[in-house]
Amino acid sequence: VTFLHKGVLLLDVTLIVLCAGNSTRFEHKTKKQWIRIENEPLWLNVTKRLASFSQFDKIIVASHEDELNYMKNFTDDFTFIKGGETRQKSILNCLEFVTTKYVMISDVARACIPQNVIKNLLDEKENADCIVPVLNVTDTVIYETNTINRDEVKLIQTPQLSLTKTLKKALDTQIEFTDESSAIKAINGTIKYIQGSNESKKLTLGNELNELPCLKEASKNFFTGTGFDIHAFEDNKEMFLGGVKLPYEFGFKAHSDGDVLIHSIIDALLGACGAGDIGEFFPDTDEKYKGIDSKLLLEHIVRFIYNVGYEIVNIDTTIIAQKPKINPFKREIKSSLAELLNIEKQFINVKATTAEKMGFIGREEGVAVQSIATLKYYDWKRK
Repeated sequence: VTFLHKGVLLLDVTLIVLCAGNSTRFEHKTKKQWIRIENEPLWLNVTKRLASFSQFDKIIVASHEDELNYMKNFTDDFTFIKGGETRQKSILNCLEFVTTKYVMISDVARACIPQNVIKNLLDEKENADCIVPVLNVTDTVIYETNTINRDEVKLIQTPQLSLTKTLKKALDTQIEFTDESSAIKAINGTIKYIQGSNESKKLTLGNELNELPCLKEASKNFFTGTGFDIHAFEDNKEMFLGGVKLPYEFGFKAHSDGDVLIHSIIDALLGACGAGDIGEFFPDTDEKYKGIDSKLLLEHIVRFIYNVGYEIVNIDTTIIAQKPKINPFKREIKSSLAELLNIEKQFINVKATTAEKMGFIGREEGVAVQSIATLKYYDWKRK
């Protein structure tokens, strides 16, 4: 079944690409869906590749909750849906937005699926409730202690193409299935197996990366972001700067602990990777952040930076303060930041200057900080 949309012949098929996992088995610093293929994260590279193979009615990308808004920065061509805690829950979340007769579901971990597999799936879509690519087994197979007939063993791959209504019915259960065909088979749906491809190798541990010829190494680009924050003083409050408690009887007026240096660095990091600002991650209208230790906020952002495919190169920051005196604490502040940022101390620079007694800062009413952060893509080829 096909229909026209703006003069283009569309299939009655929705493509879902699952990218919401935590990559717990992936032995790299970044999550697999965020390793860079030149300048594209893997999830975008894979989805664009699959989308180029046919005219799908809609393309849905299931994202981890923490990365959903960030993913939306990359393209307006796909529908982004928050994934679930399991693969099956992610599928169920996406199926709520599927209106086509058929749905094709693929995992981002299968990065190099060839076009002929997609074509063959689509050609067979009317011949069963679920069309599944498989590979034959060529080695001897042992189950427990018994040798079994390898001709009766198949390796299941994705993507799989299913009748949408049948898949929804099959997944209406508390039983967790590892793929769509298993769920459909459990309700006595029909399954058709077609020839898969060795090119559809699954990326799991990370050592498979060099065996996937369609993946080009990350670009060597550098990315710079700036951050600025300013806070007034508040009497009878502890002062924290760069995660270090300073020996003063006044701190910073803020929703959190007011660590103006950390807040500035957070904005610089987010600016370098194009992820918005601190308020989008930790709104000051949310009571759970009231009085929070800013070190926890920075640790969260650093995990995010590494998860989405970057490494921190260096940080340069300027503290503008008439008071307190910063120089006596610079080394301690640098050590604190190095630990929080997971980079060497030599790659952090802390400068301090006064406002020459001018303005808000010169009147000793508060402190401002400007920071610059430089990032680069995680180099998965060198792992």
